[in-house]
Amino acid sequence: MTRALGLLVVLAAVWLLLSGIYDHSLLFWLGGASCIACVALAIRMDVVDHEGVPLDLGWRIFAYWPWLFVEIVKANIDVVARLLRPTPAISPTLIRTRPLQKSDLGRVIYANSITLTPGTLSIDIDYEHGILVHGLSREGAEGVLTDDMNRRCAGLENERLSRRADLR
Repeated sequence: MTRALGLLVVLAAVWLLLSGIYDHSLLFWLGGASCIACVALAIRMDVVDHEGVPLDLGWRIFAYWPWLFVEIVKANIDVVARLLRPTPAISPTLIRTRPLQKSDLGRVIYANSITLTPGTLSIDIDYEHGILVHGLSREGAEGVLTDDMNRRCAGLENERLSRRADLR
């Protein structure tokens, strides 16, 4: 029930921020009804669980997002600089990285963070062999191996897992 209420609050906040409608009562109530209908549908689909609504990631996710945004901007600059050279400095490379995350949600956050960063793409997640990453350049692909993003994603999960262990 807590996750369903959390989902409702998040949906309502996003709707209010994106619509900007605060004074027209009919549209306000229709937006609220839409949010309630979406939560009811999510409950019916059985996707309101610890992975579908990861409220237990806590406030650490809000510290991770700005760091990820900066990494995305830096990678964008790198990719544009490589492509605007008279002879583009690209050297497509495949690497494997071992995720430090223990849960499926942690691995998905890590793989999606790699994919969001321009010049790198998560191709496959395998529990035995790790994550297969395609890089536009060897340097960009090897940047994944520095494990800064890996450690930060694991930090999100470790806080989450330790709190879940405390609840048991």
